[in-house]
Amino acid sequence: MKLKDFNLLLLVTLSAFSMMAQQKISGTIINHKGEALSNIGVYDSAKGLITMSDPNGFFSFTTEKETLKLTFFDYEYEVLEQTINTADAENLSIKLFPLTETTLSEVEITVRKAKLFSLNRLADVEETAIYAGKKTEVVLVDQSMANLGANNARQLYSQVAGLNIYQNDDAGLQLNIGGRGLDPNRTANFNTRQNGYDISADVLGYPESYYTPTAEALQEIQIVRGAASLQYGTQFGGLVNFKMKTPNTQKPLEIITRNTVGSNGLYTNFTSASGTKGKFSYYTFFNYKKGDGFRDNSNFESKNFYAHLGYQFNDKTKLKGEVTYLRYLAKQAGGLNDDMFEDDPYQSNRERNWFQVDWLLYNLKLSHQFSENTNFTFNAFGLNASRNALGYRSNRVDQGDSNGVRDLIKGEFDNIGFETRVLTNYNLFNKKAIGLLGAKFYKAENTSEQGPGSDGFDPNFDFQYETFPNYSNQSSYTYPNLNLAIFGENIVYLNDKLSITPGFRFEYINTQSDGFYREINTDGAGNVILNEYTEDDLTRERSFVLLGLGASYKPSNTFEVYGNLSQNYRSVTFSDISINNPAFIISPDIDDESGFTLDAGIRGKLSNKVSFDVSAFSLFYNDRIGLVQRVIEDTSIKTERGNVGDAMMYGIESLVEFNLESLLLKNEDYIFNYYVNFSYVDSEYTRSNAIGVVGNKVEFIPNYNFKTGVRLGYKDFLSNIQYTYLSSQFTDATNSVDGNLSGVVGQIPAYDVLDVSLSYKYKQFKLEAGVNNVLDNAYYTRRATGYPGPGIIPSANRNFYTTLEVKF
Repeated sequence: MKLKDFNLLLLVTLSAFSMMAQQKISGTIINHKGEALSNIGVYDSAKGLITMSDPNGFFSFTTEKETLKLTFFDYEYEVLEQTINTADAENLSIKLFPLTETTLSEVEITVRKAKLFSLNRLADVEETAIYAGKKTEVVLVDQSMANLGANNARQLYSQVAGLNIYQNDDAGLQLNIGGRGLDPNRTANFNTRQNGYDISADVLGYPESYYTPTAEALQEIQIVRGAASLQYGTQFGGLVNFKMKTPNTQKPLEIITRNTVGSNGLYTNFTSASGTKGKFSYYTFFNYKKGDGFRDNSNFESKNFYAHLGYQFNDKTKLKGEVTYLRYLAKQAGGLNDDMFEDDPYQSNRERNWFQVDWLLYNLKLSHQFSENTNFTFNAFGLNASRNALGYRSNRVDQGDSNGVRDLIKGEFDNIGFETRVLTNYNLFNKKAIGLLGAKFYKAENTSEQGPGSDGFDPNFDFQYETFPNYSNQSSYTYPNLNLAIFGENIVYLNDKLSITPGFRFEYINTQSDGFYREINTDGAGNVILNEYTEDDLTRERSFVLLGLGASYKPSNTFEVYGNLSQNYRSVTFSDISINNPAFIISPDIDDESGFTLDAGIRGKLSNKVSFDVSAFSLFYNDRIGLVQRVIEDTSIKTERGNVGDAMMYGIESLVEFNLESLLLKNEDYIFNYYVNFSYVDSEYTRSNAIGVVGNKVEFIPNYNFKTGVRLGYKDFLSNIQYTYLSSQFTDATNSVDGNLSGVVGQIPAYDVLDVSLSYKYKQFKLEAGVNNVLDNAYYTRRATGYPGPGIIPSANRNFYTTLEVKF
């Protein structure tokens, strides 16, 4: 969309407004101690959710009615209903009282969440963020009944439409999700955040997420599709924000401990402590995981610590600080080719491959309310981290390990940044409007080095240049990256039902690589016949504007028609251009990607008996980076990574959930929910310079993505059955069906998985158990181009788990 067209559209739409009189309703929600309560739902008994309270407990909205019956609701507080006269309803004071164990059990509270207010999307405005007109989804982790000890992504994201998930391990050490043709590898096509700040290695230069918060510490997972490119970065996928649990506001100390044991020697411990004392609050946990893995040579050990400290200066100002540390070491069983998988899908011929992650995140957030109409947040964040990969990587994955020198790749990530936002409510043409303006600064100094590792079996991550001076793959790079961004969005309410949300993002990006690579060839006797040293100094500086426009029509608060159009952009990452990989070569002309995303759909609820979100999307991708098969000068065929061409993806994504208890059983002791999550996606390459690509399907797209499940419960007992089916998908732009020697390219066959989980709560104890992959299907979801491969990475066979939770 051209800038002049965008401005014209905005001018025309702003000129239309109605003359209906509006009454303002506002107030503050507090608990029995007088403390402000955030995220309390304010509902119209006739229409549903109107708004939610901000971090200072404040809420406001407008209405044309003379009287309203309002309901104030939160999962941990007693429901309050109040009828008000709207002519005199400003500065209300609403007090809520906490639920106790004698009032409702934990499962009954869960039932209330599912039956009464089963929200699965973000409000139009939350703190200093705007989500109006966007495709948003919220995973309520406590309701998922997933294998939380192992971070089972297939269960956690079961009700998020259209996601494609790499299922690599049985411990959930890394999250790999994609969708709409975006590579799921380490969730690199989403902007990944924790409590609103970045947690990936390098947002622009290396946006892969090696750290994934443990599900046992999560309150919810917020997902915003491609339209998040305006507020959260330029990426095609959108936003994934992990919202951690918050301090217990009712007592100074609460301790929760969870121990999980499972198949293949799995053991995890999660212990948290939280509380509030006066103006000070805290939440902290330690998570330990170890296991043998479902294949030989795949054991692991992980340690994760997190601490959140908060101080409430007054009703308007709060300061929060967070520190997260993760360290894990995993032995990697390596990849397979197609013949090896057919022979034994769980075999391994790699005994010396290791992977280590060391991740330190820190964040400081200041929230301030300048007035009842204006909120301000300032987030300062940083990362000091490393990832080390060590192993024998042959292009022929069926070739046995030579027990010689191993390939070692070490990455160091040091970055800092801040993001500041101001959100204000104001009147435009006598109508309510909400404006957001923000800025982001991000600076990274990262390094990557590749060279000879040891010839042993241990995880020795020290380079061995003196022992192996003629090792062929040697390189060392520094990546000083700088990013400055200014962004804004504005909700304009044309009337009480229709709103539009124009937005923009200005980006300045300067990505650099400074280093060298060395190519050394030897003859059969080990004599050096080629020794080339090449310096590589590259600077990519660019600036541009992304535009977007959203719209929302709400004839009632239980039904919405929404749509959004936003531009996207992806920078070439240093893993795209600098790592020597035996499985493929890099095109010297590789360049950035651009495009835009369009979403349109309907969502809502029918009398708290059916909830739904059905939408259509199109994603237009220019200069998409991918893999193709090329004939090189010596007439051999190589897999090349580069700009394949332009592509279009389009489809339908839907989630429909039925509350069958209210329809059939009519008994509050029961819970009976059934959901259907279905997407159909198609795609086509529309332009390419590569031979045989135009008209092909885009990789990483199963045409059919189907998930369904039933949740049954009686009082404190709950059960869940989930079925997953994905049709086949390609992994390269040439649509190769048969795998090659390395197993990197080729089709991923259709697969299906069945999961069952159970839970029972008695007083402060809770017992969970389940079986993943009940049918014991042998399948795979990934052909890895690098670690943990290269080659086919099998998914876990049938496995069991049991968790005991105790709350003090």
